[in-house]
Amino acid sequence: MIFHATPVDGAYVVEQERHADERGFFARTWAAEELAAHGLDVRVAHMNTSFNVRAGTLRGMHLQKAPHEEAKLVRATRGAIWDVAVDLRPDSPSYRRWHGVRLDEDEGRGYFIPGGCAHGFLTLSDAAEVLYVMSTPYVPDAGYGVRWDDPAFGIEWPSEPKTMSERDRTWPDFAP
Repeated sequence: MIFHATPVDGAYVVEQERHADERGFFARTWAAEELAAHGLDVRVAHMNTSFNVRAGTLRGMHLQKAPHEEAKLVRATRGAIWDVAVDLRPDSPSYRRWHGVRLDEDEGRGYFIPGGCAHGFLTLSDAAEVLYVMSTPYVPDAGYGVRWDDPAFGIEWPSEPKTMSERDRTWPDFAP
């Protein structure tokens, strides 16, 4: 696994080290010892899949309140997405900063997002499937979010979303 730091403190783009031959390739996508060596949360409580029918589907920006913060490693296992993290940890050096990365099935990169960061994505292809490895269980009462187009963050999306939930469309303006 090859780790690339991002402008969001503790968030990494994680590349696969592919070992290829005539059969295809083999690559490690989760290695607790390598993640821990970068100071990342290696607990695994859930693995989730999101299937999205159409390009232009937006999911996010979601997170859980303390003490239920979720660290996650996100990969597009089918199709392509624009994956975004926004740092909402008040004590972080990158507080309120965002970072986005294209994830797709061909490159196989992942995005490790620390707990306390809002997360969301926009599908760039039809039939996009996303796999999440989550550090803590989902707690409905701890869940909240910020709006994908909140001016407090200025996230630059590659295109205008076409489909999203009413909840994601109507999160209130961010109030620090």
